[in-house]
Amino acid sequence: MNEAAARRTVLVRAFDQEPASDVWSDEDRAWATQAAAKVEGEGATDDAFIARRASLALERLAAREKRVPRLLASVSWPAWIGWLIPLLAFAAGAAADSIGAGQRVNLLAPPLLALMVWNVFIYLAILVRGTWGLVDARARGLGPIARLLARLAHVTGAAPRRGGKAAAEFFREWMQVSAGLTAARIGRVLHASAAAFALGALAALYVRGIAFEYRAGWESTFLEAPAVHALLDTVLGPASALTGIALPDLDGYARLRFSAGGGVIAAPWLHLYAVTVGLVVVLPRLLLALGDRWLEKRRTARFPLPLEAPYYRALIRVLREEPVIARVVPYSVQLSPQATLNLSSLFTQALGARTTISVAAATAFGAEDDIDLQPIVGDATLLAGLFALTATPEADNHGAFVDRLRAATQAHQLVVLVDESAFRRQFGATPRLDERRALWRDFAAERGAAVVFIDLEQPDLPAARRSLQAALASPAA
Repeated sequence: MNEAAARRTVLVRAFDQEPASDVWSDEDRAWATQAAAKVEGEGATDDAFIARRASLALERLAAREKRVPRLLASVSWPAWIGWLIPLLAFAAGAAADSIGAGQRVNLLAPPLLALMVWNVFIYLAILVRGTWGLVDARARGLGPIARLLARLAHVTGAAPRRGGKAAAEFFREWMQVSAGLTAARIGRVLHASAAAFALGALAALYVRGIAFEYRAGWESTFLEAPAVHALLDTVLGPASALTGIALPDLDGYARLRFSAGGGVIAAPWLHLYAVTVGLVVVLPRLLLALGDRWLEKRRTARFPLPLEAPYYRALIRVLREEPVIARVVPYSVQLSPQATLNLSSLFTQALGARTTISVAAATAFGAEDDIDLQPIVGDATLLAGLFALTATPEADNHGAFVDRLRAATQAHQLVVLVDESAFRRQFGATPRLDERRALWRDFAAERGAAVVFIDLEQPDLPAARRSLQAALASPAA
């Protein structure tokens, strides 16, 4: 899947997460999935099927919602960034004084030397950041300059204010999944700009050298000729070997001191510094830019969209007709026959007709440490703990039960279901309902679990289905 297809896919996912509406209904979602499966066929790869579904869905969405093309364009990388920033960097380098004040060049302190030191520092920072990023994911993020450039690149893609929840979710998700590609693009621009700045400085140096006579020498309060000899031979030695321009001996350095004379014509020294800048700044930066360009092209052509996420796996199951085995484990809840039927309908609608669901015997309050979950879990691919909203969640009981479920799921998915039927019969849809829901949301969030609320006696199955699908698509599941 390429970048454009991934961008369409993430946008369709954002609309899929919204409640059904005239713009994008449950029937539209089902149509897009079935149409993509029919067009691509059973032998289609996962990413081809997902990309086809997004393409078909956006054709229908764009006809109803004018913001769709604008949303896609808002996160597209502007090509002008790649040439404008380096061009400005070249101009800045040309405008900078790369020789020094007046027409005397102090060989110990030309601005070009500071430029090289800065770039060496940047190389070390890149090395340290890359090494640390192998053990700490936080070190893989963009630095402050890169973040500024990222905001500039997506100046039209600032978090939408009037685009609705789908637009905000699309922007958030795309910024997350495209972070690697964005980092490669920004790295390419920054490295190319650094090389352009150095080339601009060198170009200005030679242009000024045509019109003015510069004389080279050195002066220092603390250094004497031997130290200057060792320092400049180290810095300029590689350039001397490449160009054949000889460096002076110890006596020659002593004569170069401005206090001992007026210095010498600076041309050979400027050539040596120019070659050294090329070796230390221009060449490494261009190689780094080429590396980021290769990475950019690779990620653009094969975008790393996480198709293992529950949202995509649920779609792929339709294509593959993969069965889902769900186990519901009630905690201090007794289900009526009608509630059990509604629970089965919920899972079938949310996960497909081939879903197999079974309900385990209820675990009594306080008996969470006595049950053996392994026979219950078995070959289940989805485990759901069922609670009653009438209960107040307690860490020592309800929390311990969820922890046991989490330990038993291993690689499976886990969701917390909260039945509202008894609470609604007793209190109705009062503010107390929202307060109790908030308690259970906080309880589930503390344990990293996704939560779904449903009245199992009189359910709103479409709303519950969307809630269950969204819960399974969340990282907590």
